[in-house]
Amino acid sequence: MSDRALILYTTLGCSLCEKAKEEIWPVLEANQLRLESVDIADDEQLTRLFGWSIPVVGLGDVEDVLCWPFTASELSQWLQARLGRA
Repeated sequence: MSDRALILYTTLGCSLCEKAKEEIWPVLEANQLRLESVDIADDEQLTRLFGWSIPVVGLGDVEDVLCWPFTASELSQWLQARLGRA
C-alpha cells in the first residue's frame, strides 16, 4: 500500500460519512490508497467549504473533491481520472 491518501472530510457524528465509507473501502486497495479522515470542525476553512456537503473525499486539493452521494464505481472513475489510470 502506498503512502498516498484518500482524504475523507468528515465530522463527529456524521452518519452519512459511515455510509460513504462502505463505498470507499473497496476502492482503496485497487488504487493503492489509504484512508485519512479529516475533521472539518478543526479547520475554519474546511468548515466553510464543506460544512453543508460532507461527506466529501479528495486527494488533497480542496478545489477538486467528490461530494456525497457517490457509489464505489463513481469514486473509482473519479480516482482513475486523477491518478492517471485507465
